[in-house]
Order: sequence, then C-alpha cells, then structure tokens
Amino acid sequence: MKRYGSVIRVRPEKLEEYKKLHAEVWPGVRRMIAECGLRNYSIYYKDGFLFSYYEYVGDDYAADMAKMAADPETQRWWAVCEPCQQPLDTCAEGEWWASMEEVFHQD
Repeated sequence: MKRYGSVIRVRPEKLEEYKKLHAEVWPGVRRMIAECGLRNYSIYYKDGFLFSYYEYVGDDYAADMAKMAADPETQRWWAVCEPCQQPLDTCAEGEWWASMEEVFHQD
C-alpha cells in the first residue's frame, strides 16, 4: 500500500458548489475509485486549499490511473469539478493536483 497526498486551490466563489458536489459523489465515480485500488480517500479544505489523501492498494498505479481517466463518467465528473479548482503554479508538467512529499507517517 502506498499513501498519496496532493493539494490544489479552490476558487472562492466555487467553494460551496464544490462541497455540494462532494456531499453527493456520483455512484459510478465512487465505483471507479474503488476499482482502481484507491482506499481511505479524503479531501480536506483550509484557507482556499483542498488537500486530498488516499491509499493505493493495487499493483499498477499508472494503469489504474489511465483506467480512471478513460472512464466516461469520471470524465464528466472531472468536467464539473475542474472549474471549481485552480492548480498551483508549482505543479509538475501534466499535473492538476500538485503531488506532496510525505515527511512523516506513523501507523
């Protein structure tokens, strides 16, 4: 199992819309998250930033992320969520959510 943390800004005028969307995540999106090996997935908000955390339990992260990205319902979900978000200036090439370095963990 590998842990992932990432961060992105939320547009202030879209915060309530983003919260409402995530209060009722579409069943197909939830199913794809599980099928792609993501567990213990959470998104937190603080001072204009969204922080996501999940644990990956699969065997091929790149293939699972490609599967998720190719899913039509997930694509529609991203299309309604992305206008609420603003990537950080420091994102790596091709990133939307900026990857974070884990500096401490204790089970």
